Amino acid sequence: MQNGYFQLVKDSRGYGIAFYHPSGSGEEVRLDEVWKYLNDRKIKYDRRQVEMEFSMGTGGVCHLDSGDCPVCDETYMLTVSKDCMIATARFIPPSEGGKRLTMDRFLGEIRQQKITYGIKQEMLKEHFGSEGMYCTDILVARGDKPDQGEDARIEYSFNTDRGKRPAHLEDGRVDYYNLTTINQCRKGEVLARIIPERQGQAGHDVYGGLIKPRDVKKETLKFGKNITLSDDKLSITSDVDGHVVLLDGKVVVSTVYKVKDVDLSTGNIDYDGSIEISGSVTANMEVKAGGNVVINGGVESARVIAGGNIVIAKGMNGMGKGYLRAGGNIMVKFLENARVVTGGYLESEAIMHCVVTAGTDVRVDGRRGIILGGLVQAANSITAKTVGGSMSTATTLEVGVDPLIKSQYDRAQKTVEESKKTVDAAQVVFDNFKEKQKKGFKYNESQLRYMRSVVSLIQEKSAELEKLNTRIEELQAMMENRQQGEVIINEQAYPNTTIVIRNVSKTLQNDYRYCKFVKEDGEVRMVAM
Repeated sequence: MQNGYFQLVKDSRGYGIAFYHPSGSGEEVRLDEVWKYLNDRKIKYDRRQVEMEFSMGTGGVCHLDSGDCPVCDETYMLTVSKDCMIATARFIPPSEGGKRLTMDRFLGEIRQQKITYGIKQEMLKEHFGSEGMYCTDILVARGDKPDQGEDARIEYSFNTDRGKRPAHLEDGRVDYYNLTTINQCRKGEVLARIIPERQGQAGHDVYGGLIKPRDVKKETLKFGKNITLSDDKLSITSDVDGHVVLLDGKVVVSTVYKVKDVDLSTGNIDYDGSIEISGSVTANMEVKAGGNVVINGGVESARVIAGGNIVIAKGMNGMGKGYLRAGGNIMVKFLENARVVTGGYLESEAIMHCVVTAGTDVRVDGRRGIILGGLVQAANSITAKTVGGSMSTATTLEVGVDPLIKSQYDRAQKTVEESKKTVDAAQVVFDNFKEKQKKGFKYNESQLRYMRSVVSLIQEKSAELEKLNTRIEELQAMMENRQQGEVIINEQAYPNTTIVIRNVSKTLQNDYRYCKFVKEDGEVRMVAM
């Protein structure tokens, strides 16, 4: 392969410029290089004529002027990249009668331009040791990029994915009895270790300038009680048999509190670690745990609150008073007449007449897979086999906004309205005070103290309003930056089902089967799956 190139040559009428075609997949002559070459040497030419001759593609010589051909030695155009890491040269052949440039002279000239590092002599020898590779980018020098090293990292020996789901069996049931979402650990077990950082090495640009590598990050192990740090501070081990979780970057080991049933014989349970209940939780009882709550039986109209996950193998009938709240995920066989709040996802086989709020998504799958009545909210998606019923039971599904963020937003808006009313009322009192004072009314010390308290209240509430408005803007941005959300119907959605996606709603008037609802062009629309 050879790029096309040009050369000043003699012709029958004086001299001209010869164009040589590329070979193989070589590049055609760049006319901007031709103009620069001729202009730099003050050689007269008819641009239109040269362009015409060139466009005809016949090769040969384009006549420029009469007289002797100018004697021009081989020259080059040197280019250095913006980051100073690559220098290239494009050589232009000498005119007829001109001299070739020598490699020694070229190297001397680029040294004068301070290019001293990473010189690629082999590539230059290929040019200078041959008839020349003209109008071709030839690598002259290349710098070395710095080795940026590697940040330290922490390897955990347990599952840190709080989004892991229970297994679905072949017959459509969800396996709530053999869950793999609980990380059991044993005394002496290594829970995490640090892979130390590796320092980088400096690089150089073609001018020999030093390019420093970035600063690599170190890591430290964060952990709670029941854990021992090794002497070299690179690993941690468990001191007890228990349950390990990663909470906000901190490894926490809790011993699991086990109980058969939670009823009047045990009283309410409030435990920092995780709780495992082999039986059930009866009506009006409360279970609170800093970690996970695993209930192998059922739950009646009770309250269950967990900092981690909640697992209920046999479901919950809340009878209008039941309440579940989890910082992580909730997995329950069925839910009926209950209020449920989860920071993660909710997985169930049936949700009937409940109010559900999920931080990520709700999946009602398995054998029945029904959502009937009530309100189900999820930040990302809701998936169910069946929604609503043949009796047109009112059912609302809402996605696209994190319900917890929306709740904060609504509370902040309400507080703003109340604070504005307080400020407006206080401002009226203050304005009346100032008006009377201008008219010469004299206030006693008690009245002045009262007015100072009014001014203080206005300032306090105004500052509070400023903070609240900033928080509202943050919450609004968080809601707007979320994905649109979707509702997936794997079998059938009945009439009187309302789909809400962000701020747009649609109440179904007909049956819909095997479809997905999304927000498009400002409307809730059904699309095929």
